[in-house]
Amino acid sequence: MARIAYRDADVALMARMMRAEAEGEGQQGMLYVGNVIVNRRIANCLDFRNLRTINQVIFQVQGGNFSFEAVQKGNVFYQRARNVEKRLARKNLEFWRQHPAKFALWYFNPGGQCPPTWYGQPFSGQFKNHCYYEPRPGTCEPVYGG
Repeated sequence: MARIAYRDADVALMARMMRAEAEGEGQQGMLYVGNVIVNRRIANCLDFRNLRTINQVIFQVQGGNFSFEAVQKGNVFYQRARNVEKRLARKNLEFWRQHPAKFALWYFNPGGQCPPTWYGQPFSGQFKNHCYYEPRPGTCEPVYGG
């Protein structure tokens, strides 16, 4: 059974986001970004309450800005998703979860060393240029169970 319900349009949008955010980090890096997207959809806690679709996750606005840099800068729309990114997105939507993004709700590229916390949330690991952060234990149980 899939981690969340989804449509072909969700796969295509998620695949474009994965490519825009992490193409330079290869398929593994794109899978980690996809993992965060699915986790945010599942979360229903902290900054991610009432997100019911992939579209809502990707176009979420926090603090007056889109949550994802690729949406803020518009580069999520520059290129279509290729079949490889769609395959990776489906893999995330169906079953794939792996450290350091297994429970992560946030990631960013600090341009240097990863800080031990990100807005009070603990560092879960790094892959290439991206640092991943998961919610503190007890603050977002759906992510850990989903």
